[in-house]
Amino acid sequence: MVESSSDIRNTSTDDHPVSGVGTLDRAFAIVSAVEAGANRFTQIALATGLSPPTAHRLLRALEAHGVVARYGGYGYRLGPRLLRLASEAMRELPLRDLAHPVLERLVRATGESAQLFVRSGDVRVCIDAVESPNELRTIVPVGASLPLTAGSAAKVFLASSPAPERLIRKADDRERFAHEVELARSRGWASSAGEREAGVGSVSAPVVGPLGILAAVVSVSGPASRMGRINARRYVPAVLEAAKGIERAAGFGAGVPSS
Repeated sequence: MVESSSDIRNTSTDDHPVSGVGTLDRAFAIVSAVEAGANRFTQIALATGLSPPTAHRLLRALEAHGVVARYGGYGYRLGPRLLRLASEAMRELPLRDLAHPVLERLVRATGESAQLFVRSGDVRVCIDAVESPNELRTIVPVGASLPLTAGSAAKVFLASSPAPERLIRKADDRERFAHEVELARSRGWASSAGEREAGVGSVSAPVVGPLGILAAVVSVSGPASRMGRINARRYVPAVLEAAKGIERAAGFGAGVPSS
């Protein structure tokens, strides 16, 4: 089946990379548009530059394969097939394997649950977690997708973002959140209490990769009764050391991973 070359530019951009396989490029342009928040058919067609017939045909195919899904009045969202693929991919990430022993040490040092997050678009995804041995503890499942508008890890991610304002504007308390993002930038760590979930506190620090680019964020989280704002600072040294430990394990800035 031949599709008009005017449906998508024949050059590669950050939004629409071109592999030379036209149908695949157009399909992934749709996935990228949905990921960025275009959920109505007209929005998707406009964001991708596809003609309505082509956009409709590809959306139907992506929906059939579970890559996108249509939810009543909410329009299109990324589909369950992508979540399963992402979960499998995260289990294969080398960083996860290298960081896991560090997370285990962090749990032993703090007594609280530890997580490792990476950014995916406008969310942060937990790629590894080690639970606290305490009966009362926080649980963040591997593969969980959490917002970048609340929580200590979100502040660390936005502190390293060149343009965090768009997401800061979506926070419940924009002024306070913006201030704490700036604090995270100057301190090199962030804390939160009851922001994303009532009764939960956390402390997070950046894992810095090659060329000073943020690779991940490491966190400890627990009940606010133990990790409220007043107590948060006592967890900071352990979390910062864990971040450095992951950097060393991954060989960031050292040339080769440590043995």
